[in-house]
Amino acid sequence: QVQLVESGGGLVQAGGSLRLSCAGSGRTFRLYSMGWFRQAPGKEREFVAVVSWSGSSTLYADSVKGRFTISRDNAKNTVYLQMNSLKPEDTAVYYCAADTSPIRLWRAGANYDYWGQGTQVTVSS
Repeated sequence: QVQLVESGGGLVQAGGSLRLSCAGSGRTFRLYSMGWFRQAPGKEREFVAVVSWSGSSTLYADSVKGRFTISRDNAKNTVYLQMNSLKPEDTAVYYCAADTSPIRLWRAGANYDYWGQGTQVTVSS
């Protein structure tokens, strides 16, 4: 069983920045690919970014490329999402997720085995 706990969400003005954190449990956390997803009210969950187990490979949604950066610190069992130049359309609940059998970097949420409870990000215009 893997437990994931997100933090760092909040209210920020457009153009501002936030850094989300996702703390994971277990000694095998370092073996997992870790992704970030988000879901806005009335919309489907969408992929944001994913990082490989080593941190050497990343993948981003086109909507966040160049503004968001995903990273991880395996010594701390934590993955981060640095969000810059935030826009009102980035408003959503953000979730981290773990792929415990990574063979590639996935955009589809169905490939992730464990999910956190989410953290709210609200960007005001």
